[in-house]
Formats: sequence, C-alpha cells, structure tokens
Amino acid sequence: MPTFSDKLKTAEKHLAHVDRTMARLIRDIGPCVLRPLRWSPYESLTRAIAHQQLNGRAAQTILGRFVALYPGQRFPEPHDVLATHFVRLRSVGFSRNKVTAIRDIAAKARDGIVPTRAQARRLDDEELILRLVEIYGVGRWTVEMLLIFTLGRLDVLPVDDFGIQSGFRAAYQLRRRPTQADFQRVTDCWQPFRSVGSWYLWRHADGLKNKKSL
Repeated sequence: MPTFSDKLKTAEKHLAHVDRTMARLIRDIGPCVLRPLRWSPYESLTRAIAHQQLNGRAAQTILGRFVALYPGQRFPEPHDVLATHFVRLRSVGFSRNKVTAIRDIAAKARDGIVPTRAQARRLDDEELILRLVEIYGVGRWTVEMLLIFTLGRLDVLPVDDFGIQSGFRAAYQLRRRPTQADFQRVTDCWQPFRSVGSWYLWRHADGLKNKKSL
C-alpha cells in the first residue's frame, strides 16, 4: 500500500504533466512536504476556532491556558468542555462567540456529528463539509483546512482562501482576482490532487510576500 509520501510524489508527477505552470512551481519550490496532523477532527476544529482573527502566537497562548484548565490531559475531551462554565472558558481569553463555537463543537462531537478520524474515512469531502458547516462559527474554509491538514485529503481546492487566490493570480498572470471559472478552467486537470496544487500556490504566494519584504 502506498505511503502518504508516495502519494505526494505521484501527485507532483501528475501536476507537472498536466500543467506547465504547475511544473515550473514544482521545479522552483521543490518537493511537497505536506504532512497531515494527527489530531482528531474535534481537536482540529477547536484549535481552528481559537486561531480565528488572531496571530499564531496569541492563539497559542490562549490555547495553552485552555488546555491548562484540564490538568493531566493532552487536550480536553468534549464532555469536559461542556462541563466547564461559560465564564471560566471566557477567562482564558476566548471571545463570547468563540466559547459558543467551542462548546457547539464539543456538543456535536459528543453527539457523533463531528466524526472520529475512523468515522471520517467513511465520508467523502463534500459530506464532511455539509455536516460540519452546521456547527456555530465553522464555515466551508475551516472544514477545507481540516480536510487537507488533518485528514490528508488530496483533492481539495479552497478557492476562497486569500493565499490560494494570490498565488493563483501571480502564477497564471491574471490582472484581477481569479473567479470560480478561472479556477475551474485551470485546475480541473489537477484532479485528484488539487490539495497538492493548492500547497504549491500557498508556497508561491509566500515566496512573493517574502520578496516584497526584502
């Protein structure tokens, strides 16, 4: 059975074969080093909510205080979060909306709506998106990040992501923000490896940002 690294190599070969622009990005950036996290979907969504509208350092500080509410646990279980008073959750630095979202994630994990990793394997990408966007504070983009960076799904294209749009616009030399039609025209041939193509667009956008800062 091919490893995840084997799948990434196959993806790179496919993308380079079907798209000359992507072939150039792969050559310039190098091998894809996408490595899925081993978090559960519940933990991944909770962490994603903590990071919304905050820089990474601030979010990590708040998450550290949150986890510290539950001594002896690497990360709190859903029933522990639901048993914690709203005000106590607010005290670590979460906004009211974030506490509401985190409690809703915990409730839906307890009720089986947020699947375990094993359960998620039996659901396709769109099924997971439709199920999880019902959670307070969780939108399609958040679920797409879960699919790529936690579950390792290889055919996800987050067209609403700013980095993806910036990388695509620069790589394909568009004078305007790319439309859904632009993405479809270019990336249909990337299937079934659009997550890997997305990773290269992110890295391309990062490279342009770094050049501007020099």
